[in-house]
Amino acid sequence: MDVSGQDEFIQEIAHNLERWGLTVPGIAFLEANKPFAFLGSQALLFLQPLLNGLVRPAVSEQYIRFLQDRDGIERLIQKLELGANQAAQEDEPCR
Repeated sequence: MDVSGQDEFIQEIAHNLERWGLTVPGIAFLEANKPFAFLGSQALLFLQPLLNGLVRPAVSEQYIRFLQDRDGIERLIQKLELGANQAAQEDEPCR
């Protein structure tokens, strides 16, 4: 997956977490589990034949590539933090 494709994927994940109101728990979960991202990608790779029965193969491959990239998790965290900061600034009352 090229960088622009991965950025679109990260944007989609961040948008869904924000829409569901899981920005802060998502950031906490990602920060806590960042060291295990590669292990998660290997687990998904192992389970890919089963996952392909539930989701399209392209989707499972996107998640595997995302988790294999060490910077992917950090970019998602930064995107979520940026969105949370913008939302907090919009919610501040005018003085």
